[in-house]
Amino acid sequence: MSDEAPSLTAAEVAERAGMPVDQARRLWRILGFPESGDAPAFSKDDVVALETVMAVLRDGIVDLDVIYNVARGVGLTMARLADWEVSTLVQHVEEAYAAAGGSPDGDPATWAIDKYGKAFEDLIIHAWRRHLSASLARMESVRAVDEEAGTVQVTVGFADIVGFTALSNELTRERIGDLVELFEARCGDVIAAQHGRLIKSMGDAVLFVNDDPLAAFATAEGIINVIGRDSRMPDVRVGLATGAVVMRLGDVFGPPVNLASRLTNVARRNRIIIDAATADLLPGDQIESRPLPPRPVRGFGIVEPLTARRV
Repeated sequence: MSDEAPSLTAAEVAERAGMPVDQARRLWRILGFPESGDAPAFSKDDVVALETVMAVLRDGIVDLDVIYNVARGVGLTMARLADWEVSTLVQHVEEAYAAAGGSPDGDPATWAIDKYGKAFEDLIIHAWRRHLSASLARMESVRAVDEEAGTVQVTVGFADIVGFTALSNELTRERIGDLVELFEARCGDVIAAQHGRLIKSMGDAVLFVNDDPLAAFATAEGIINVIGRDSRMPDVRVGLATGAVVMRLGDVFGPPVNLASRLTNVARRNRIIIDAATADLLPGDQIESRPLPPRPVRGFGIVEPLTARRV
């Protein structure tokens, strides 16, 4: 973090960087920073950031709309990450010092970030580089099989906690926060172990994808084992659907995504429900699937879901 106090207005930052002030203001908004009007809310670091953007634009390959698009992803991701880091660090620091009968010098939040911020900054850059390499590899793989531009064949998984609304009304805020954190962490571990990708977490649910339907099924099994089979955790339901999805802005879109979510409404507690496309791709000598009675599924008409279990 910069120790320099804000001394520049938006207009001054834009002028020094050589960017029109209206474009600079829009970039800050997209990144999630509040409007500052004519107040001095910026530093030399902000000038350097805009100069970097201008250097990219001068190359002539990336235009301003692309910059805005990438900035939107950066802003959303970094805002959540910053809140996550601060709340986790501060809570731990306060608890640690309280147990020792003392307190850090000054505000716990500032103390924690000053002490550990650089370490986490290095970790963020390292993780970003690794994920960037993996994303490039996936794109090259899609091109190699001549998939339609922007689409990829995957198995989509959706896992959600059963009765979360009622549960959240019964538990304390601290307990529900711990539950959600444990749910996300355990699901993330299982998904990574099966070479899948956690697309997003919605508190009481996670959305993941896997290139291999069998690995996606193993992920669903794993989530049930670490969540639903744990007497301290609530039950879960998992739906799997396979097909072409559009991957954009770090998210996935398409019928398999919607169907996987809908199938969780059909699933019994701690059970896996799949669509016919997934059933056709799973090895029959390892996975047994059994059709359920056809039923209306919102957005898909009459669907015949299948239960699936390991032989």
